[in-house]
This record gives sequence, structure tokens and C-alpha cells, in this order.
Amino acid sequence: MIRVAACQYHIDLHQSWETYAAHLTALCEEAAGQGAELLLLPEYAGLVLSGQLPEAERGDLHGSIAGIQPLLPRWLALCEALARRLKIHLQPGSLPVLDADGRYRNRAWLFGPHGCLGSQDKLIMTRFELEQWHIAAGSGLKVFDTALGKLGILICYDNEFPLLARTLAEAGVDLILAPSCTDTEAGFHRVRIGAQARALENQIAVLQAPTVGLAPWSPALDENIGRAALYVPSDYGMPASGVLAESAELCPRRSRWLIAELDLDAVRRLREQGQVFTRRDWPRQFDDGRLVLR
Repeated sequence: MIRVAACQYHIDLHQSWETYAAHLTALCEEAAGQGAELLLLPEYAGLVLSGQLPEAERGDLHGSIAGIQPLLPRWLALCEALARRLKIHLQPGSLPVLDADGRYRNRAWLFGPHGCLGSQDKLIMTRFELEQWHIAAGSGLKVFDTALGKLGILICYDNEFPLLARTLAEAGVDLILAPSCTDTEAGFHRVRIGAQARALENQIAVLQAPTVGLAPWSPALDENIGRAALYVPSDYGMPASGVLAESAELCPRRSRWLIAELDLDAVRRLREQGQVFTRRDWPRQFDDGRLVLR
């Protein structure tokens, strides 16, 4: 049994490093103080760093991501220090990172009690990211082998594509972290439905953390809506809905943690003792002409 925490992360303006660092520290201490071993913040949570830039720069779509690059080492060091001190696993959301090829990629790191465990890039970009923001897609999937179990990260839109989660499941991942950032209720539900479907198909768990609130000072994070949730297969010992836990409000006025107990052993047992074997039966859809139109 592990205790996980997913943050409905309110996008607030922090205009100095000290204010931001105090904010992130207090937020992580709050969840860790309730016994959470794994903390998940949403997609683009790291972009809140742009609040420290001059008003004109943080209000510019492209200037804001260029401006936060010098802050990146300090941010990574803060996240690592929090994970070490609080003895937690921390996925502090994602942010755009400028790579050596001159392109930005949406990257999420995972930190553990003993340091950084690596990162995962977003693989499939939304229209906004591609057409307006010019964020490039990453490549490859990473399995994070931790004391809590094998974890994977699928950032927001990536949860809407079944083969990404399937690849992680076949590599032994039991829990997918799904940091998300959506500006409409429809967008939130697209990611939510995708995340829950991935839990059903692969008989695994998926933890989602969204951004919430209005941030008129940021052209990238101006509107945010969503619920945090923990999804599991709808089967023996699990909620009939497949929703193990879900935050009550769609858009709270401040950041809130959803904290839940997750029994990964119980989820694994469903693959051998469940009412259905969706994970085992996955290959059957490709056999015996089942995909042939008649």
C-alpha cells in the first residue's frame, strides 16, 4: 500500500524566487505531512517560474519560456532537495526546456529520496503547442524503477493514445503519472477519459494532476480547469466506476491535494483473478482477421 498525492495546482503569480521557493516548499510539506510518499504536480507547473520575469517578458508567449531557462538549474536543485529532505518521490510537473538542437521540449522529471531518477518528454503535441508555441515532440518512453513500484509518465495529451500506455504496461509499469494542463472542461475530460481508459485496458493505475485557475499574466497558462483523480480498473475490490479517488471541486480557488491509498498488489491481482483480462486479451484484437472490414 502506498499513499499518493495529486495536486490541483492553482496558477498563482510569484514574482520572486524566494516567494516561489517558499510556496513550493510549503506545498510539498503539506502533502508529505499527511503521509504522502509520491507527489504529482501538473503539466507546465514549472512555467509558474515565469512570474519572476519582467511583466512584458512573462506576458509574451515565446519570451516567457526563453526567460525561465536560466532558472532551470535552481528549480531542479530545489525539487531534488525537497525530495531528499522529505524522503518522497516528487514529480513536480513539467516545463519547456531548450535543448541543444535549439528546440523546446515539454519535460517532466522524477525525483526520489536519493536524487533525480530521470525525465520523460511529452511525445505527442497539441495544436497549440505545435502551431503557436512551437514546442517540439520528445522521443522514447522511460520506466522509473522505484521503491514504490515501476512508474511511467505520460504528459497530458499523451494519455489519449493507447499504445504509449501499452508500451509502458508491457515494460512492467504499474502506475502511470498523468500531469495535465487544460484550458477547457472538454479538454480536461478528454485527458480524464483517456487516462481512465488506459487504466482499464492495461489493468494498471493512473494518477492525474491538473492545473486550475485564471492567470491573466501568462499567455500560456491563462485559463485552467480540471480535477485530480486516481483511476484503477473497474473490477473486484475496486470502485465500480474505476475512480478510486477524485477531487470534489472542478476549479478550486487555491491549490489542493488529493491524497489516496493505492494497493498496487491488489491491482496486479486483477490481471490473474479479475472478472476480465483486458491486459492479457489485448493481442486478440489483432488476430484472426478481427480488424478486417467486411
